[in-house]
Amino acid sequence: MSVAGEIAQLGQEFWDWRRLQQPRSHDDIPRIERPKGWTPHWSKDDVARYRSDVRVFLDRFEKIDAGSASSPKVDIESYVEYRLIGSAIHRALWELDHLRIWQEQPRFYIDQSIGVLFDHLLPLEVTEEALREVSLILEETPRILAEGRANLEGHAIKAYAEVAIELLEKIDSQIREVISHLLPKASASLGEELTTRSERAISAFLAYREWLVGSKDSMAPIKAIGREMYQWFFDNIALVPYSPEEMRAVGFIEWERAVTLESLARNKHRNKPVTPLPQSAEEQVANEKRAEASVRDFYVREGILSQPETLKHYLNAPIPPYLVPIRWLGVTDDLTGPSRVDEDGYSYVPAPHADLPYFYIANARDTRAGIVHEGAHYQQLAISWRHPRPLRRHYYDSGSNEGIAFYNEELMLAAGLFDDAPHSQTLMYNFMKLRAMRVIVDVNLAIGEIDIPTATAYLEKKVPMDHGTAYDEAVFFASSPGQALTYQIGKTQIIKFYSDAIEKFRDGFAIQGFHDYLWLNGNVPISLQRLEYLGDASDLVAIDERRSRAGSTSKGSK
Repeated sequence: MSVAGEIAQLGQEFWDWRRLQQPRSHDDIPRIERPKGWTPHWSKDDVARYRSDVRVFLDRFEKIDAGSASSPKVDIESYVEYRLIGSAIHRALWELDHLRIWQEQPRFYIDQSIGVLFDHLLPLEVTEEALREVSLILEETPRILAEGRANLEGHAIKAYAEVAIELLEKIDSQIREVISHLLPKASASLGEELTTRSERAISAFLAYREWLVGSKDSMAPIKAIGREMYQWFFDNIALVPYSPEEMRAVGFIEWERAVTLESLARNKHRNKPVTPLPQSAEEQVANEKRAEASVRDFYVREGILSQPETLKHYLNAPIPPYLVPIRWLGVTDDLTGPSRVDEDGYSYVPAPHADLPYFYIANARDTRAGIVHEGAHYQQLAISWRHPRPLRRHYYDSGSNEGIAFYNEELMLAAGLFDDAPHSQTLMYNFMKLRAMRVIVDVNLAIGEIDIPTATAYLEKKVPMDHGTAYDEAVFFASSPGQALTYQIGKTQIIKFYSDAIEKFRDGFAIQGFHDYLWLNGNVPISLQRLEYLGDASDLVAIDERRSRAGSTSKGSK
């Protein structure tokens, strides 16, 4: 078999395995389509098998001689996919051996149980088949939580336990409310099954919460992942050429830029009236539908991004009553999936009111604020899921996906989309400030320069936000090092990519052609896109040289 064939085969076999093994996440970008009847399995034996499996995949990957970034032994497209499958394998290793989310984070098992139920209820139409999947995960919940308790015993982190305890405070009434709204959609026999199994799940959750409450004071404090492993993440998974200190410097520079631009915009538009909130969720839905069509027309009219006829729409819908009690389990949207690219994507919105959370109220006042970010996710994923090369249809790291969406915000601002909305211009700068600040906190927490109380105080002062929200944000950043900074660092990489493409192609550079490539390959780290699009291996060479100097192996250490 050719080297390219080995890469393709390893990739296919890995993703067949990952489809079953990958833990459920409350982020919307890494969502993955599962086989019918799938439920998570995290017993000690399951974890041991996963750890053994990933080492076999890693050994196979390391035995493939694809050459180097500057001197590949296969075509560039196959070399890119060689590095992609390496990223995917290392992410599984990161989760299992380094972050140990299955062993340290009690919320993990909430996500693997009722979080799966939440995902089944995201499509606009809840079918009988979906309700049977809901019933199945309810039946499996006591087992999943029992596996979680066995894994967490003696290893769980106190701050993560406190977050889980808070999340489960009203879990009994929340599940009962969800089921009450689902019963009219179910047959009599299925409805009886849902009721019985939900009560057993509630009992399991209450016991799990009681155990966490009784055990938390003896649990360990959060320990930073440390600079070495943090760098390992960027070298082996995210494929970002920067050091933590360089990324932090980017965060500070972008923070200062955003603070300045927001202040100037606020002053410029100080006498302009604020756009009133719509009177209802239905009015917001209608506003968003019109705005989505106008944004797509703008892309085409300005020669920014193609809008294929096959590309469906990103729309709003009122949040269904069965999702309201458990909306804390994830992003309330349905971005569809590889087998559903012919369907519209939906983001569910609450009834507008003055006390809505930050992003909800921003999107209610000008729905384009959500369209240029979450709508960009929908379009990028729908386009990438149609990629002719199958290995590029999968999620690898948030840096490219979130980088594109955040880049798209300023792209559309600079291109003139918000010229008719002064306060939306100010909002875009506020978004920039928020994402830049996340870089600083992410890096400092990960390398151990600040602790949770310090990060909490920083967020309270800088955003600003209330203490409770700031604490929850700080704990989340600590639990998933390298994720919060993806917006800004991905965007920074894309801006450099764009600038270097102009320099390389000069008069031959086409804005739309560049963005069409970027969106199509939106799951591929930017360093790999640079290699393929520009023939520039410098980012990858820098990464590989740094790994070599550190004497690290792809297996890493902890």
